[in-house]
Amino acid sequence: MSETSSPLSILNSVFGFREFRGLQREAIDHVLAGGDGLVLMPTGGGKSLCYQIPSILRPGTGIIVSPLIALMQDQVQGLRQMGVRAACLNSSLSWEEARHIEEALPQGGLDILYVAPERLLQSRFQDLLSRTRIGLFAIDEAHCVSQWGHDFRPEYTQLTVLKEQFPGVPRLALTATADTPTRADIIRNLNLESARTFATGFDRPNIRYTVVPKQNAHSQLQRFIRDNHLGESGIVYRLSRKKVEQTAQWLQDQGIPALPYHAGIPSHLRAANQDRFMNEEGIVMVATIAFGMGVDKPNIRFVAHLEPPKSMEAYYQETGRAGRDGLPADAWLTYGFGDVTLLRTMIKNSEAEERQKRVEWMKLDALLGFLEISTCRRQALLRYFGDDPGPECNNCDTCLHPVQTWDGTIAAQKALSNIFRTGARFGVGHLTDVLTGSETPTVLRWHHNHVSTFGIGTELNKKGWTSVYRQLSAMGALNVDVDSYGALKLNHKSWAIMKGQEKCMLRHDPAPISRSKTKRSSRSSTMPATEEGRTLWEALRSARLKTAEAQGVPPYAIFSDRTLLELVEFRPETLEQLPAIHGIGARKQEQYGPMIMTVLQSHTENYGRPDTIQELPDSLPATPPPSEPKELSDTAALSLGLFRKKGSVALVAEARGLKESTIYTHLEQAVELGLVDGFEVTGLPMEDLKKIETVLADFEAKAIFALKPIFEALQEKYSYAALRCVRAERKKRNR
Repeated sequence: MSETSSPLSILNSVFGFREFRGLQREAIDHVLAGGDGLVLMPTGGGKSLCYQIPSILRPGTGIIVSPLIALMQDQVQGLRQMGVRAACLNSSLSWEEARHIEEALPQGGLDILYVAPERLLQSRFQDLLSRTRIGLFAIDEAHCVSQWGHDFRPEYTQLTVLKEQFPGVPRLALTATADTPTRADIIRNLNLESARTFATGFDRPNIRYTVVPKQNAHSQLQRFIRDNHLGESGIVYRLSRKKVEQTAQWLQDQGIPALPYHAGIPSHLRAANQDRFMNEEGIVMVATIAFGMGVDKPNIRFVAHLEPPKSMEAYYQETGRAGRDGLPADAWLTYGFGDVTLLRTMIKNSEAEERQKRVEWMKLDALLGFLEISTCRRQALLRYFGDDPGPECNNCDTCLHPVQTWDGTIAAQKALSNIFRTGARFGVGHLTDVLTGSETPTVLRWHHNHVSTFGIGTELNKKGWTSVYRQLSAMGALNVDVDSYGALKLNHKSWAIMKGQEKCMLRHDPAPISRSKTKRSSRSSTMPATEEGRTLWEALRSARLKTAEAQGVPPYAIFSDRTLLELVEFRPETLEQLPAIHGIGARKQEQYGPMIMTVLQSHTENYGRPDTIQELPDSLPATPPPSEPKELSDTAALSLGLFRKKGSVALVAEARGLKESTIYTHLEQAVELGLVDGFEVTGLPMEDLKKIETVLADFEAKAIFALKPIFEALQEKYSYAALRCVRAERKKRNR
C-alpha cells in the first residue's frame, strides 16, 4: 500500500464507503499509532473496519482471532473481492492450501490473516508468528473471554500470551454484545487495563422490535413473513431440534423455501443447508442457536423467535443478525405461558453451579420483563446494556401501537387465590375454566364448581386470564412445577400481592394488526417504490447472482443490497461515476463495472430514464489508479476475437447469444486497452464520428461527463454504446 494512503483513502478506494461512522476513525487512528483498544459497536456498526484498515496501512500482517470457520471464510471472501490480500488458517483447508498461506505469512504476502484461538495458541503457530512482522492483533467476538457470557470459549482466556510474547504489537478487542460485567472480564482477562475504549452504543435503529402473544405460532409466523418479507432471507429460531424440523417442514408446505439447521443433522447436510442460505436469495433458515454466530450475511431481513431466548444478551445477538447492511429489518418474537415455564425449567434442571444459576435467573427475569413491557422496547434494551436510551424510537411495536396498561391487582389476587383454592395442583387451562365458571368435566370431577373462586372472573375471557397468568409468571409472582405437569404454585411474591402489599400493573395484549393498518414508514421496505425501479432491482440481483455463482461466492460478496438500491436510485451513466455508489471501490469498479453498466444501459434502452432519478452524491471517493495494469477479461477477449473476424457487433452478438449492449461493453474495455479502434467498433461513417467527437469535447470543456445530455444534444441519433466507444477512443488518443 502506498505510504501516502490514509484511512479515508482506503475507506473510499478499497471498501467503497464515502465516510466513517461513529468512532471508527478515532479507533483506527489509535491503533495506527500503536495503541491498544476495546471496541464496542453494535452488529452491523462497522467493527471490522477498525482492524481491517489498520491492517492494510500498518507494516506487517494483521492477525485476527475469530471463533468460527464460517465467519473467517465470509470475511476473507469479501476482502479478496476488494483486492485485499486476506486469508484464513483453519481445519477446512487442505494441507497444500495451508502450506501456501504459512509460506506467504513470514514473507509479507498477506495484509490480514484470520485464525482460531486454538491454532493461535499452538507452539508451531507461535513459532511461525515469531518469524513474521505483525501489524496488529485483533480479538473479534471478545465477549467469548467471559465465563458469564453466553458464548464462553476457554481458549480466549489464554490470549494474554499475546501481550507477553509480542509486547510492541497493538491489540484490539471487539464485540457487539457485552454488558458491564462482561466488559470488565474482557479488560481483565486480556490485560487491556491501559487500553482505550471506543463505545458507540448498542442501538440498531434499522431493526423494528415486535413481541406478540402466542396463539398459533405457525400461523402467526406465516402471516408475518407473508405480509412483510415474502421472498426475502430470514432466520427462525426454535428451542428444540424437533420443533426446528416441524417448522421448516410446515413453511415448506406453505410454499416458503425453508431449511432446518441443528446439531442433530449430519454435518454434510448442515453445511449444505448453510451454503444454500448464504448463496441463494429468499431462503428462510429454521434453526436452534447452533446456527448464527458465524453468519455474516448482510441482507437477512428478519429474525423470528417462536420461543424467547434465555437472556437479553442472546436476544440482542440473535436479532442483530438481521439488517447488517443497515437497511430496514425486523426482530419478531411470539411467546406464551408455556415458554416461560420451559425456560425456567431448563435453568432449574441444569447442572450448572448455583452461582451460575443465579446469574441465569437474573438474565431470564430481565428478558421476561422486556417482553411484557408497555413502553418503548428499544429504550429498555439499551438501558439494559447501560446505554443512553434516548427518546422513544417509533420503530417498535409498543411505540407504533401503544399498549394500554391497567391496574390488575384485583385480577392478580383472584388468579393467585384460585391457585390456592384449587390445591395448587393444576395448570393454566383448568384454572381459567374455574375463574370463568366453565363446568368442564375436569372442573366437575374435582368439584371445583363449589370453590369460592368459581365464576368470579367473568370480567375476562379465558384468553384474558391466560394473559394474566403469563404476566404473573413473567414477573416471578408464581412458580411452575414441571414435575407435576405444569401445576402453578404460589411463592412469597404471590402472597405479597394477595395481601395487598404490592400493586400489580398489567398490560392489555394488543389485538393482531392487519397489514393495511400497520404504520410502516418509508424506512420499512428495502424494495424500490415503483414497478420500473423494481424491474431494474431484479435485473441487478439476477446479474449479481450469476456473477457470484460463476465465482463460487455469496451474492453479497459481489455487492450488498444497499449497493443495488443506490444503483437504482442514482443510475450512474458512466464507469467513472460508479465510485459514488456505496460499496463500489476501485477493484469492484474495475472488475464489475462493465457488468453493472450493461444492466443499467439495457434497462434505460427498454424503459427510459425516469425524471425522478436522484443526483449522485456530491463528494465522489478518490479512486486511485489500479496498481497493476488492466487485463481484458476472458469473455471480453472472446468478443474481441470474434469482432476481428466478423467486423460487426451485431454478428458477434448473434454468434455468442448475447445482447449487442453486452458486446459493446466488452469492446469498450478493449478500446481502453488499445486493442481495437473505438471508431471501428461503432461502424459509423467518419462524418458522424466527428460530430460525436465535437459534442463530447464541448461538454468535457464544461466539465460535464454524463452521457445523457450528450445523447440528447445529438438528438438521440446515436446509441449510448456508440457514444461510450467514441469517448474511450478519445481518452486513449489523448493520453
